[in-house]
Amino acid sequence: MTQPTPPRPSPTRPSKVYFFGTCLVDLFFPDAGMAGMDLLKAQGLTVVFPQGQSCCGQPAYNSGYRADALKVARAQLDLFPGDLPIVVPSGSCAGMMKKHWPHLFHGEPDEAKAVQVSSRVWELTQFLVQVLDVKLEDKGEPVRVTWHASCHAQREMGVVEEPKALLRQLANVELVELKREKECCGFGGTFAVRHPEISAAMVGDKVDDIEQTGAKRVVSGDCGCLLNINGALEGGHKPVQGQHIAQFLKERLHG
Repeated sequence: MTQPTPPRPSPTRPSKVYFFGTCLVDLFFPDAGMAGMDLLKAQGLTVVFPQGQSCCGQPAYNSGYRADALKVARAQLDLFPGDLPIVVPSGSCAGMMKKHWPHLFHGEPDEAKAVQVSSRVWELTQFLVQVLDVKLEDKGEPVRVTWHASCHAQREMGVVEEPKALLRQLANVELVELKREKECCGFGGTFAVRHPEISAAMVGDKVDDIEQTGAKRVVSGDCGCLLNINGALEGGHKPVQGQHIAQFLKERLHG
């Protein structure tokens, strides 16, 4: 089992960061990516978005296509030169880059470069809390929300309390935690395609857990989870909306 990333000493506050947008943000949740960059810019940072970026290689890697995953991941390496932090609005993609790239590139000519890039990867909420120590002023209306934590964020990046700490800063937001927070929503990338019946049962359990909280919004940091959860919520005609935490925080800060 992959061990979660231990807490890292906070580096000196940077003035500039890279932003790795991820495939799902690009294709399905572009507003989440823009919101993530806006949150960083609001802290006085210059955000660099390399235009040539594409995929971290996780879909191919998880499906057993190592050569294809290596080709895709290798195309990202030269886009993030230097020592700037690389902020990722996804625990899943951040986990692939930070935990699995060193194994994927092991024995390759560019292994050292991959390891160096990997060492600079941060999940968005992790970076906001651990590095920037952000302080949030809530300008939104009162609302009850719950938090869905993705498997990779929890188990690979060690991101558990950071997003909830951000939500708890919001004066008009009531956070009600899920009773089965650590359970998977059933997405799992290609798992949902290969095993649709099992995936549907898992997301059904997740929706039941969400409903028990009485929340009007379910917030998450991974777009794959949101695709699955929102699909189940809409299919069941549930009055709950799933939203990426970057979008939610930006809305609250602007009222």
